[in-house]
Amino acid sequence: MEFRRLGGSGFKVPVLSLGTGTFGGNNDFFKGFGSSDVKEATRLVDICLEAGLTMFDSADVYSHGLSEEILGQALKGRRDQAIISTKGTFRMGPGANDVGSSRFHLIRSVEGSLKRLGTDYIDIYQLHGFDASTPVEETLGCLDDLVRAGKIRYIGCSNFSGWHLMKSLAVSEKYGWARYVAHQAYYSLIGRSYEWELMPLGLDQGVGAIVWSPLGWGRLTGKIRRGQPLPETSRLRSAATMSGGPPVEDAYLYQVVDALDAVAQDVGKTVPQVALNWLLRRPTVANVIVGARTEEQLRQNLGAVGWSLTDEQVARLDAASATTLAYPYFHQRGFADRNPPPVR
Repeated sequence: MEFRRLGGSGFKVPVLSLGTGTFGGNNDFFKGFGSSDVKEATRLVDICLEAGLTMFDSADVYSHGLSEEILGQALKGRRDQAIISTKGTFRMGPGANDVGSSRFHLIRSVEGSLKRLGTDYIDIYQLHGFDASTPVEETLGCLDDLVRAGKIRYIGCSNFSGWHLMKSLAVSEKYGWARYVAHQAYYSLIGRSYEWELMPLGLDQGVGAIVWSPLGWGRLTGKIRRGQPLPETSRLRSAATMSGGPPVEDAYLYQVVDALDAVAQDVGKTVPQVALNWLLRRPTVANVIVGARTEEQLRQNLGAVGWSLTDEQVARLDAASATTLAYPYFHQRGFADRNPPPVR
């Protein structure tokens, strides 16, 4: 398993991590991902550790804490072998302070995650989203305190816009506080808007990407094709789960899948393996989160590493997935000598 530095930090992470949204499944939304119990989750963790995949990603809202609990039990007795990444900010109760990135909520969130995970520290703690109702100084001051207390090793954010992230980095620099070294962001062959602003920002500021939903919310599994019904176990069958995913036009999806099919045949790999390998060629990408309901799915995802697409194959996939950029990015691309696109 290849390891990469996480952003501008000295911390190295494996290029793949296991997402634990499939652990628990105690509500309609997360049932669409999976419902692994402790025994099933432990087996998946066993396979990961054997393959050198040592990083596991969760969040307090995944099955309302049950995902973290199951992950903690699956790692019991071998916490030192694992990198744990989890998230807070989203609503965890009915109260006015049960949501957001205030000092009150973040301290409560971290303490809750530590208890559920059965650990005394979190390797990477990320804000699940930007909280515009809380001063950035309050949020980052609290995170810095938690880092200094040894409860968090590194901090990151998720689903921030460019200005959210840049403002946060500026505040950290101003006060000498811990800074975000990771941005957990949606990025896939059918969702490339991360490249427009967040990727150049990450390169400039030393913020590594931890990619969520690298298969486009289950659309790039190789099972979604023209004229074929959805797989019986696909999250795309769940209205509750689909409501939280990125929309994709069918014509665009099939165009990208056609290109993936062609490249997959060339290299003797599966469609999802090619889609994941493409991401691992992209600038700023430090880690790609893969999910799995079954051992078979996990082993297939592990097959995305240890080889590399050629430049020509990458160019074919780039061309098939290209979209019209939003303003001002399409304008900037017209002046490539002044605004060159990011490259590794």
